[in-house]
Amino acid sequence: MNDSLTEEVREQRKPNYDIHPLIVNRWSPRSMTGEELSDGELMPLFEAARWAPSSNNAQLWRFVYAKRETKFWDTFVDLLAEGNKVWARQAAVLVVVTARKLFERNDKPAATYAFDAGAAWENLALEGTRRGLVVHGMQGFDYEKARTALHVPDHYDVLAMIAIGKRAPKESLPTHLQEREQPNDRRPLEEIIVTGRFKKEEHP
Repeated sequence: MNDSLTEEVREQRKPNYDIHPLIVNRWSPRSMTGEELSDGELMPLFEAARWAPSSNNAQLWRFVYAKRETKFWDTFVDLLAEGNKVWARQAAVLVVVTARKLFERNDKPAATYAFDAGAAWENLALEGTRRGLVVHGMQGFDYEKARTALHVPDHYDVLAMIAIGKRAPKESLPTHLQEREQPNDRRPLEEIIVTGRFKKEEHP
């Protein structure tokens, strides 16, 4: 479905090396139509997350979600920061990403639980991009309220929220958000890789 760069991405992003277009095409629009998603449209995203790598194959991530017009929808919307509520309430689905901090087999700490959940989230986001959906991750919500309202156990961490929906024209957003509705660039490659070890002068 996405075997080449989209026009809007091609204008804004220039990878240094040849990588799969799906990775470059993934970005985080905000404008959504408010249309519902069927299970046939939504569940493949969670299926993609299911196949992410994880330490000891423990798969400790848990996606707690609510669809529009369902019992828990308002609970999820109320978790959002006001700035995100403006646009994310037009999503078809809101998701809270959680992960178990202890291995289920022995209740010992799982050092990479958040790392592994991040891999699952990326799989979900890429599959959504492949299908032409908006998949927007957020930290702008009330973490403690999410823990309480969603009955998240103490041995789970609340990590992020995700808004998923069908894309709408940017004109459906408030003016100040329309200006931001485009793919952004990334740091230069040399800023995110370190050969051997950090330089001493980079330490505080």
